Amino acid sequence: MKAVGVVGSPRKGGNTEILTAHCLKAMAEEGLETELVRLAGLDIRGCNACNYCFENEGCSIEDDLQPVYDKMIAADALIVASPVYFGSATALVKGLLERAGLMSHRNRPFVGKVGGPLVVARRAGKNFTFMELMHWFHIMQIINPGSIYWNGAFGWEKGDVEKDEEGLRIAWEFGKNVARVAKKMRA
Repeated sequence: MKAVGVVGSPRKGGNTEILTAHCLKAMAEEGLETELVRLAGLDIRGCNACNYCFENEGCSIEDDLQPVYDKMIAADALIVASPVYFGSATALVKGLLERAGLMSHRNRPFVGKVGGPLVVARRAGKNFTFMELMHWFHIMQIINPGSIYWNGAFGWEKGDVEKDEEGLRIAWEFGKNVARVAKKMRA
């Protein structure tokens, strides 16, 4: 079984990546193969409403989305993580989820997968961003097992998230729960 954690921060090695890696480590401890996918440095644009994907496989926009999408649909468990930018997910995450959602409407490859969002904020916007991402998981019919609180942590400077013990515990328990449910789905 495979778990993919997509990090939607444009900053490599930052708090969102640290939290996602921590969550994936919990999944690995449960026996899942894990992969961290960074959107940093990739060209992923938002949907242009051309409707190409309604009648064809893939997307008409030629950028870096397709390899990330392929990893997402190949995974049994999926995490999408974003820092909070002005009270919302990053443009990278929004572009990815807009297009992945529309590209998948014909074949519905996300139905029955297990996963959910992770969010990192300096201060505010964590709950809104968590729910913003959670709406995508819900519409994709991805099973979300939850954690001991909403999946997020606090941090500003690189590494600050490692000081948020509660946030780390939330991500860890979320990873454990995702792995456990994914294994039961396969049994």
